[in-house]
Amino acid sequence: MKQTLSLLIVLMLAPLCHAQMDLTLTKDIEQIESKVISWRHYFHENPELSNREFKTAEKIAEHLRSLGMDVQTGVGKTGVVAILKGDNPGKVVALRADIDALPVTERNDLPFKSEVVTNFLNTETGVMHACGHDTHISILMGVAEVLSKNTHLINGTVTFIFQPAEEGPPPGEEGGAALMIKEGVLKNPDVDAIFGLHINSSTPVGTIRYKSGGTMAAVERFVVTVRGKGTHGSAPWTGVDPILISAKIIDGFQSIISRESDLVREPAVITVGKITSGTRFNIIPESAELIGTVRTLDPDMRTHIIRRMTEMAADIAKAYGGSATIAWKNNTVVTYNDPQLTAQMVPTLETAAGVNNVETMKASTGGEDFSFYQEVIPGFYFFLGGMTPGNKTPYPHHTPDFKIDDAGMLLGVKALSQLSIDYLNAQ
Repeated sequence: MKQTLSLLIVLMLAPLCHAQMDLTLTKDIEQIESKVISWRHYFHENPELSNREFKTAEKIAEHLRSLGMDVQTGVGKTGVVAILKGDNPGKVVALRADIDALPVTERNDLPFKSEVVTNFLNTETGVMHACGHDTHISILMGVAEVLSKNTHLINGTVTFIFQPAEEGPPPGEEGGAALMIKEGVLKNPDVDAIFGLHINSSTPVGTIRYKSGGTMAAVERFVVTVRGKGTHGSAPWTGVDPILISAKIIDGFQSIISRESDLVREPAVITVGKITSGTRFNIIPESAELIGTVRTLDPDMRTHIIRRMTEMAADIAKAYGGSATIAWKNNTVVTYNDPQLTAQMVPTLETAAGVNNVETMKASTGGEDFSFYQEVIPGFYFFLGGMTPGNKTPYPHHTPDFKIDDAGMLLGVKALSQLSIDYLNAQ
């Protein structure tokens, strides 16, 4: 037992010692900050929606080519992939940044705020980096430059993945991590492990948070179609009311969470976000549509909830004289941080941020398509502080007032740079 514990300590401290030794790497990281901030301001001011990140991809590719890398464009529609070989042979590690913005009209006072307007699903809207992807792009561009100057420290290869459509491709299109994997982003060379980060508006600058195992939820989108029998609103007994059936289905769905799900093991959420039915106050319609989401962090709970919702929708509708079907679309699987890889790399994060600035976190019911890479290879995904210290009212992600402090990005460059080197050199 003592020998096993000693070996574990040695393995965990190995990357820590290596990261502390190289002063050249630290200097190159510190000198890149102004560039990273400038890039971030450009991308924030010029956001593009999922699968439409054309100018974003051009700027990324131009920078990577200037570093002498082998660059591929058009991967997963608008994605950019670059390969950096170290001076010595070894494993392959991938680093991923998402590059798409959201259909949100910006409402803050930033001097580089977005004024971009577009048509999204037949609605005029602003376009905004309201989730911090502009910082992710800029951080990874900074890492690429830093590592390209320090190939003597790299035993192996680094694959840089700039991924479009993390927020989901437009209806009828493929996109995101799933499409990039389908097109071979983890092949040629074969990637052994992958790292990614997400900046967070409610985590103080200088802080890193992580969780081993299930970290973010599997996300499903569901559409329930309820069919009844239309009639006059004054005589409901002559028809079958799909609105009443919908109410019973929604109530039944919540009993799956409150009475059938082991919430001590992991959290789970069922939310109906939209109900559409009817045309007039005195007409009972023929049909209704419910649209919502399911969030789970445990594969068995996910399977159970999907099965029970499918059964329950049909059975409840039948009990009231109607019928119902449910259609499913999986958006993400569980973002699962490989426990062994996480334990190996946490000391590197502690070196980058300071031991007291690296914290464990509870699982989030948000979703992230980084999870699809983790289905194929071990991955580690963590959260980077982007909130100005002392800010008592940070704005949530995906909102018009969302803000990130530029000062948070340098730690992201440092963390991803050192994770790459330490992982590849611990062979």
